[in-house]
Amino acid sequence: MDTLLAEIRSCKACVAYLPLGPRPVVQASASARLLIVGQAPSLTVHTTGVPWNDKSGEQLRRWLGIDREVFYDASRVAIMPMGYCYPGRGSSGDLPPRKECAALWHERLLAQMKEIELTLLIGQYAQRHFLGSASKGGVTETVEAFAEYAPRFIPLPHPSPRNTGWFKHHPWFERDVLPVLRERVRHVLANAG
Repeated sequence: MDTLLAEIRSCKACVAYLPLGPRPVVQASASARLLIVGQAPSLTVHTTGVPWNDKSGEQLRRWLGIDREVFYDASRVAIMPMGYCYPGRGSSGDLPPRKECAALWHERLLAQMKEIELTLLIGQYAQRHFLGSASKGGVTETVEAFAEYAPRFIPLPHPSPRNTGWFKHHPWFERDVLPVLRERVRHVLANAG
């Protein structure tokens, strides 16, 4: 695992397309039980090199009911984005994750994480990649059908502060999804280590 992580962190496959250059951000271990698959690092995450080290990460940890110490314990929690480097800024937020990362690294990394019990799929890119034709028309529909993907996956919207309107218009997320999410995460992490 250490060799593979070193290889990922030194990847330069997309250097020509990354405005700030490559800085792959990933957290993994062979013993991890919870896998979080997001989109791509934010500018803050790119700068610090720490996954989910921003406002979105704070919200995500609140959703999961875990603190930073547990979240950043690679022996329990793996974090594997769809794109490992900050993709740059677009007109309405960050650009989509680069597609090269999933093709180059996901299969190899997942092959070494045989203890994963629960995978959280955050946003449309992760949901489409992992759920394929089982994903619904969009993030809202896929998250609303979260029970269909149990016990292996829980699809989630992105916890970005930019999605405040989505949360206000979909109160069922907090009422129906978050209690199930917290219970599953608690159960999976209780078995870790």
